[in-house]
Amino acid sequence: MALRILLLPLLGYRLLAVELTSSNTKPVVQEFQSVELSCIIKSTITPDPRIEWKKIRDGETSYVFFDNKMQGDFATRAEILSRTSLVIKNTTRMDTATYRCEVAAPADTKTIDEINIQLTVQVKPMTPRCTVPKAVPVGKRASLHCHENEGYPKSTYSWYRNSEPLSTDPRSNAKFHNSSYTLNPSTGTLVFHAVHKGDTGRYSCIATNDAGFAKCEEQEMEVYDLNIGGIIGGVLVVLAVLVLITLGICCAYRRGYFANSKESGESYKTPAKPDGVNYIRTDDEGDFRHKSSFVI
Repeated sequence: MALRILLLPLLGYRLLAVELTSSNTKPVVQEFQSVELSCIIKSTITPDPRIEWKKIRDGETSYVFFDNKMQGDFATRAEILSRTSLVIKNTTRMDTATYRCEVAAPADTKTIDEINIQLTVQVKPMTPRCTVPKAVPVGKRASLHCHENEGYPKSTYSWYRNSEPLSTDPRSNAKFHNSSYTLNPSTGTLVFHAVHKGDTGRYSCIATNDAGFAKCEEQEMEVYDLNIGGIIGGVLVVLAVLVLITLGICCAYRRGYFANSKESGESYKTPAKPDGVNYIRTDDEGDFRHKSSFVI
């Protein structure tokens, strides 16, 4: 022990403190591939330090490697490499998290050290859902939408017309110079403020991120001329029909086709008595009896 104390100035304090390093603290991998989380013991005098790996995601901490065993679902798809590094196989999007490598070295002056590794698992975009109006009149507004929510990192979007890419600024391309649209690559929204005949075509959208891309099927958008003359003519025809119907109803009233034929109680007359028949009412019977009188 005395010899160890005498050697401290010569060896330096760091030789008696466990210290960790990593060849890559921010690894990136595509989904379903394998990745190595590098954790290297740079210095220690403890012959058999204790190794632990923890996963931190959404504020929750769980064990990955503890008591010399893999924990949870990592037991079938992870292993320790080169004493301290962690290899994860068949990664999924749920593996995106911060992983902490902790080493305890009781024989060292500084007995514990740790290092954080930020793992990012990239996920390819799914086929985006595209919404394209089928027919729009000239001069009207038209909105086209493209979106998917599976890719990681978040996808960006580009639109195509007849397989030609639409620039974010229509003035930068002579083919779309006459178009008045706004394209948002972050939301996938394409808005034509006032369509014209040249905007007719087959539209498609591609979602892209660092892991790959996906495309929706082409959809046709037709821009047509609005027939103002035809609309006015149709309105006039409807008005003419309504006028004719009104005149017909008025004429029918004047000719008495809709006269009231109901009989009221005041207009009802008692039938006349036949000659030679006298009606006599009795109090007992409460009805009428008749007495015939024949004159010979």
